[in-house]
Amino acid sequence: MLRCSFGAAPAVLVVPPRNTTSARRPVATVQDIRPVVNIPTFGMCASPLNPAVVAATAAAAGVPTPAPCVPAIAAPWVPGSPTVRVNRQPALTAASTCVCRWSGMVTVVNAGQRSVRVGG
Repeated sequence: MLRCSFGAAPAVLVVPPRNTTSARRPVATVQDIRPVVNIPTFGMCASPLNPAVVAATAAAAGVPTPAPCVPAIAAPWVPGSPTVRVNRQPALTAASTCVCRWSGMVTVVNAGQRSVRVGG
């Protein structure tokens, strides 16, 4: 489960079926950032930097007005796992975050996986 600091609702990360699994659940990587494909909408966006929010606010005579969220992730998740790789990419961790172009911080609020100890 993901949350955006400017989003109105949580969203479920969509992990490609081609990824490795752990306990029969897919494991995401730092590259799983595609809007709508991996990171679905967070409902409504309240970022004052989002052009749709700016337009909606202007149309409402300056009253801050959210607009539909369309995630615009600018870069991979950070940090990735220093020890676990999936398809040659660092695996996503519960501490990973990514940033939307409209300055929303996307965080993992529930990884859906139990901690896995790697190594000896």
